[in-house]
Amino acid sequence: MAWRGPSWRPRGHGRAGPACQTGAMLQATARRLAAFSGPFRLLLISDSLMLLSLMVGRVATPWWVAHEGGAAHLALFAGGLALGSCLALPLLSPLGDRLDKKLLISAGLALMALEALLLASLAQAGFYRLHWVMALELLSVVAMAAIMPASFSIVAELLPPSQLTEGLGLQKSAQAIGRLLGPALGGAVLALAGTAAALWLHAVLLALAAALAWRVQTPALRPQAHARHWLRELRAGLAAKWKMPLERGWTTVSFLVMVFFGPAIGMLVPLKVQSLGLSGAWLGACEAGLSAGMLLGSLGGAVWLAERMGRFRASLTAILVEGLCMAVIGVSHQGLVIVLCFAVLGACISTVQLVGHTHRMLAIPQAYRSRLMAVNLMVMHIAGVLGPGLAGLGLLRLGVDWIYLLFGLGLFLVGLAYRWVPGYRDFLNLPHEQAEGWYARQHPQLFR
Repeated sequence: MAWRGPSWRPRGHGRAGPACQTGAMLQATARRLAAFSGPFRLLLISDSLMLLSLMVGRVATPWWVAHEGGAAHLALFAGGLALGSCLALPLLSPLGDRLDKKLLISAGLALMALEALLLASLAQAGFYRLHWVMALELLSVVAMAAIMPASFSIVAELLPPSQLTEGLGLQKSAQAIGRLLGPALGGAVLALAGTAAALWLHAVLLALAAALAWRVQTPALRPQAHARHWLRELRAGLAAKWKMPLERGWTTVSFLVMVFFGPAIGMLVPLKVQSLGLSGAWLGACEAGLSAGMLLGSLGGAVWLAERMGRFRASLTAILVEGLCMAVIGVSHQGLVIVLCFAVLGACISTVQLVGHTHRMLAIPQAYRSRLMAVNLMVMHIAGVLGPGLAGLGLLRLGVDWIYLLFGLGLFLVGLAYRWVPGYRDFLNLPHEQAEGWYARQHPQLFR
């Protein structure tokens, strides 16, 4: 039967189809990029490569652990790394406000590339020991603890305030491209050549990302950034987070959401794929679906939704839809349906991040951005310890289908609590111009 979809309609005959809209969206993105500086564009390429490599590793390493050690090893692996990350993040977070962010990012990526080379060597030799795998991955965790706060806040140093909102959206888009291609590439290599080959690819891509990050030119640090005591900086960041009712409530509810959401896009994915008797390529397809949804959201879908619903309603709706999608993944035994649900999850993630993260970045004073971002990440990683642990306990009595269903219900109920976070609705609905510096204006005593 001949295809008669809307993408084949000529211009001027009804609305443009998805293919035309996607092409126009990509052309508009290229025009937007031309207005930005060379260092920022180089950062986007490095970020995309970094996420590409990380997603290849995210497919290969958990698959190796699940294949060799089963659900018990996978739960220990996920929980142990999340615990290491939540300890490393607060200790290393002041680095982002004291040292050159380019140095932090490039050195961290180089360390991760070295760790990936060692991990690939173990897989190539057929040597699997959970404690060795976790020890090597903890090196990567330490590196990411330095990279992530710097990566989230470096855009504010490369761009003027007038370009910050658009620049953050482009950074999310570049990262989403890496997230999209990485799982597909990792799953294909995993299915065709095995775990070792996927890990070798992971190492090479990390090395390329490190080389590009080293070439990004950033402004010189202010002298006072070196003068403050390390522990004083750390305490100031934690105090600012806790003493603002909005941030305290926002972080608490987000923590509870991540307890349920983290395992759904992490340790449970390979278990769900394996429970259906599907190959590693389907694991890559699930990750690629998640990334495709994130790319769709970052290229304009999230903005479109926020303009029509308002930022608060768009964010809340996206979180509730995440819970529903997790429940559908639990009850479904069809690979295509599961991949589609992951795509919707990705679009929801992008909506929540772009709606909230941009406002947060604008509201936080520049000297505190790395630390407050690190506190956010630390809290999420603590949830990353509890979530896999809770899921692991559940798997002792229930199947992975039931865990997805129950965790989806839990996320839906917890997500409703955003409606009662003090000032959350009003803050998200502020224009970007009013959100800039908002925390310092509301709480000047916390940002001296």
